[in-house]
Amino acid sequence: MKSKKILIVEDEAALLYALKARLTVDGFSISTVDSGEKALEALKKEKPDLIVLDIILPKMDGYDFLKKIKKEKKYKDIPVVIMSNLNKKENIEKGLKLGAKDYLIKTEFKLDDFIKKIKTVIKNGK
Repeated sequence: MKSKKILIVEDEAALLYALKARLTVDGFSISTVDSGEKALEALKKEKPDLIVLDIILPKMDGYDFLKKIKKEKKYKDIPVVIMSNLNKKENIEKGLKLGAKDYLIKTEFKLDDFIKKIKTVIKNGK
């Protein structure tokens, strides 16, 4: 089976490293970028099976990135899981309304739970 591709859009280096290392061990092919603009560029090169998206990013935030890709026919079906420190109900609702499959609060999940969530979304997400 071909490994599933995941694009992680996260500007926090330690978290990015941990996620990439763990997902790679679990057999995923991982690309990482640290901004919304770089994520748009990455999409032009290779379409991932899933995007893990932070909201607070330099220049273009995760919400703006999500709006842009959901308007584009070739990207709108890529499942997106938001992973953010923004934990207010309105932040979560906004992310889901813009088309994210799920919204995880960084401080409230364990890495194993995150991996399970990613596997579930990839399996059922399209």
